[in-house]
Amino acid sequence: MKAPGRWLTGLVVLAIACAATAAEPLSSWNDGAAKQGIVTFVNAVTQKGGKDFVPEAERIAVFDNDGTLWSEQPIYVQFAFMFDQLRAAAPKHPEWQSNPAFKALVAQDKKALAEIGQKPVLELLATANSGMTVGEYDQSIRNWLKSARHPQLKRGYTELVYLPMQELLTYLRANGFKTFIVSGGSVEFMRPWAEQAYGIPPEQVIGSQQDVKFEMRDGKPVLTRAPKIAFVDDGPGKPVGIYRQLGRRPIAAFGNSDGDLQMLQVTAAGVGRRLLLLVHHDDAEREFAYDRQSHVGKLDKAWDEAKAGNWIVVSMKSDWKKVFAFQK
Repeated sequence: MKAPGRWLTGLVVLAIACAATAAEPLSSWNDGAAKQGIVTFVNAVTQKGGKDFVPEAERIAVFDNDGTLWSEQPIYVQFAFMFDQLRAAAPKHPEWQSNPAFKALVAQDKKALAEIGQKPVLELLATANSGMTVGEYDQSIRNWLKSARHPQLKRGYTELVYLPMQELLTYLRANGFKTFIVSGGSVEFMRPWAEQAYGIPPEQVIGSQQDVKFEMRDGKPVLTRAPKIAFVDDGPGKPVGIYRQLGRRPIAAFGNSDGDLQMLQVTAAGVGRRLLLLVHHDDAEREFAYDRQSHVGKLDKAWDEAKAGNWIVVSMKSDWKKVFAFQK
């Protein structure tokens, strides 16, 4: 499938989600405690004069991306992109052959990547693409997405967004919420496609960041990528990133793993009614099933806290009629 078709598919799905929301909120969700909890919360915070009413300016909802809005197995999509980028750059960097992060990426060793963490892997990519202008890097992501396909699901990655979560984003915006992505992935990787996939514009994407500097090239001002990671927006970094960019505490937070725990904790600690939700991957037939033992998207401590705090835990298998728009 050619890239324009994929982008068109994303826009069509968003349009369908908008129409479905107008007719029936969350139409791809089965009736149950999860759907009812979302609707009850939204009704409560949007009811003028009600005890839980929240002004529109304060209706902030934050969403993790990997595993919450689109598929993250068998490795994060950005890691798949990085592998291709690093493989192309490897001949210029023989020193990488002894780098544990490079070895783990080449082998697609999920356990090793989980143990190494995001920062060393992102630092490798920072070295590989340093000197590129931000426009050149943006285009490299768009070019990669034209042909890259998921190894098991055999679909372009931008087709692997969760239809129920697209509907949830649309439903929240229809009720005066401003929606943000807050991801451990790099902000530069997500911005080129997030608006088409989710209706979330570039300025509402919070993520890990590589250093960027201003310089003149051939008499023209450009921004170029420096070989250094400026900020890792994962785990405890997520609420920090939210504070730095928004200056407001969210009233709703959505995640799927322990990497989202601190974001949900800080959201829960605010005054007034809050919505905390975890997506549980328990559908091996339509997507993947994993939680406490997974090396990608591990859901362990956050699951325990969700149970203790009475957060909503969504069962992909039971709560969603569809996972992806292309499924019957």
